Amino acid sequence: MAALNAIHERPFDLLIADIVMPGIDGIEVSRQANKVNADLRVLFITGFAAVAMSAREEMGDAKVLSKPFHLRDLVDHVEAILEQEVA
Repeated sequence: MAALNAIHERPFDLLIADIVMPGIDGIEVSRQANKVNADLRVLFITGFAAVAMSAREEMGDAKVLSKPFHLRDLVDHVEAILEQEVA
């Protein structure tokens, strides 16, 4: 997957991934990405409320943005996440 290849090539501050994707899902992408960069912050997007609840339980610090959302909501979430200090 291109995202994982990119994460191996250079550091990123934030991973934005849809939870439900063909092939590898967003949760697995974040697991593998966190092995490379433990400080990587994650924002999941999803249109499935049950999946969002599961992601919150499984990926404690990850944020979840439910579809549909307004672009301003995405921008606000990204800004808030990036303003947080890395633990």
